[in-house]
Amino acid sequence: MTTRRTDPEAGRRALSAWAVAPEAARRAVLAPAVRHTLEMFAEEHPGGAVELRVPPYAAVQAIAGTRHTRGTPPAVVETDAATWLALVAGDLTWEAAASEGRVHASGERSDLAALLPLPGPRRVCRTAREQETR
Repeated sequence: MTTRRTDPEAGRRALSAWAVAPEAARRAVLAPAVRHTLEMFAEEHPGGAVELRVPPYAAVQAIAGTRHTRGTPPAVVETDAATWLALVAGDLTWEAAASEGRVHASGERSDLAALLPLPGPRRVCRTAREQETR
């Protein structure tokens, strides 16, 4: 089980703020939104086979399989904050992100196409955008 370090409500607020103005999002919004969604991903897909990195904000281990304790993990996925949030919200597909070089994945189980978007963040973003247009 993943230890939550981000207050879920603060994470949802940050994700909502990002959803309505992604191009204007700064560290105060990106950091809690990324951490919150990474923690959610690790809760949804527990394990230690893949290290998911979104520098400089956070990294988590997720997905069942071999667990590592030291050094470079057997599988690594790394991307930037904007790409990660677009992936979890469903604004960007894994295939598009990979083909555009926006995500770097190596090792077994590092293809996250079947695991994204995440339902919770997708719903938060959709709701925020709907409220913004009213």
